[in-house]
Amino acid sequence: MTEAVVRQATHDDYDAVAAFTRDTWADQGRGDYIPDVFHDWVDANGPEWRTVVVEVGGDVAGICQGKFLSEYETWLEGMRVHPEYRGEGHGLRMVRDLFEWAREGGATVARNMVFGWNDAGLGQSMAAGFEPRTSFRWAEPAPQARSADREPAVVDDAAAAWSYWARSDARDVLGGLALDSEHSWTLSELSRERLHALADDERVFAVKDGGTRGMAVRVRTTERPTEDDAAETLAEYAVGVWADVPAARRLFDAISADAHDLGADATRVLIPESPRHVAEAAAVRVGFSEHCDFVLEADLT
Repeated sequence: MTEAVVRQATHDDYDAVAAFTRDTWADQGRGDYIPDVFHDWVDANGPEWRTVVVEVGGDVAGICQGKFLSEYETWLEGMRVHPEYRGEGHGLRMVRDLFEWAREGGATVARNMVFGWNDAGLGQSMAAGFEPRTSFRWAEPAPQARSADREPAVVDDAAAAWSYWARSDARDVLGGLALDSEHSWTLSELSRERLHALADDERVFAVKDGGTRGMAVRVRTTERPTEDDAAETLAEYAVGVWADVPAARRLFDAISADAHDLGADATRVLIPESPRHVAEAAAVRVGFSEHCDFVLEADLT
């Protein structure tokens, strides 16, 4: 068997990588993002970012990327293996290289995310050394102005928001994770310090009704392409959690109004994939993603 070598990716690898990633999810009617971000990934290579390829007999047979989210958290994504080289352990080779790189940099945990419809990706992640950590969905309340006859009942109070998050069942379901402050499609631990920083830079929400009954935090607004190659403004919320249906209704009303005030065309709010949270989001007529997404985790200690 030809020897496989894992090395850092270079710009010269683009054509080979694009050739086997462009149609990764053709059966889902989705394009793969890797050809669009590959050069940015290579440019970012350094102490906190590493993109690797596996080379077999001179052919680039796979790609994977890792990055630090905090001093101890790393995130792996974009693990792809050329169809002609699958089943030969190349994904595991790349992940092992990135685990070692992460450990040397001081990380104690590595995580990744797999779309709920991607059975092969789940199996590949498990084989590579990850274990299931949590799952979530995107709630998608439509941006709209607040009705004049409704009491706000939601305040910008970071201390109250943290108090609710710290004791909520949702935090347990999510393993303390929320959408990362710097990277879309990436989750990291939501600490008190990060929540207060987002309160200063973005906005937090606390549902008040005889105590705090729910919370959310906006993490960013961004532009994303639409199906007709236009662009829309997306307001992203790192997490949204609540105690019951009335609290959910108030929280999503506030998020809808916030997104409207920002001029956003759409929203997405990370919510736990638990029967209660999904059912209560449906009860208040908030749309949400068809599939859940899975986060897996590897202990690097």
